[in-house]
Amino acid sequence: MSIEYVESGTYLDRIMVRTAADLAARMADTPIADLERRAEERGPALSLAKALSGEHIAVIPEIKRASPSKGRFPVEIDPASVARDYIGGGASAISVLTDEPFFQGSLADMDAVAAESAGRLPVLRKDFVIDRYQLVEARAFGADAALLIVAALSQHQLVSLSEAARELGLSILVEIHDEAELERAVSANAAVIGINNRDLHSFHVDLAVSERLAPQCPADSVVVAESGIFTRADVERVARAGASAILVGEALITASDRHARLHELTTVPRP
Repeated sequence: MSIEYVESGTYLDRIMVRTAADLAARMADTPIADLERRAEERGPALSLAKALSGEHIAVIPEIKRASPSKGRFPVEIDPASVARDYIGGGASAISVLTDEPFFQGSLADMDAVAAESAGRLPVLRKDFVIDRYQLVEARAFGADAALLIVAALSQHQLVSLSEAARELGLSILVEIHDEAELERAVSANAAVIGINNRDLHSFHVDLAVSERLAPQCPADSVVVAESGIFTRADVERVARAGASAILVGEALITASDRHARLHELTTVPRP
């Protein structure tokens, strides 16, 4: 499948339009009742917040094949094999991008990772969730947690999807980009807050976003710094700002030795 590119400044809008269209097609093809039965067979989900606790900065490595800004990465990816590398390298959870048009991911990728993890680590569905159907999909295909992007949702959607996730037993990583979105996340009782250093409209990345927002997050929340983290120095930088976990994609998926690269990032103590 060829990746769908988007022009600068229109990333999020175009992704959301395509997400809604693809979701409508899946909903017409697979009744939600079928997914609910499959989700129930999964049993209890693992807690993302609990998995991210510990003495060191927790690392959530990501399985992704491409990005809208860079295209397909120059590596071949077997999700189960990558998951083994991540588990062996000390990951606290594993994120799987399931968006197809822009990131070339799939629910099958997540299913394979969940099978490999076998309940050892939480699996996070990374996608553009706009409907309860996608949360049921997430659990049905092995996810323990799902991403909710504040910038892509109204406050009513954010609250209702958070409640739906809790009913399904899913943890939620609520992603923000600025102070206004942080206020909305807190109002929705977000326990795990992801600070995305990437602007979803321009895809520009700046770790200063985490440095600015992390100190403003509630003291009892788990703060996850996302995007733009490549080195141990980057991990130490966001840790000093107050992040207790990081989500890393490109730096690990393109590494020649994922196990070793991940281990380097997982040994940073919390300040």
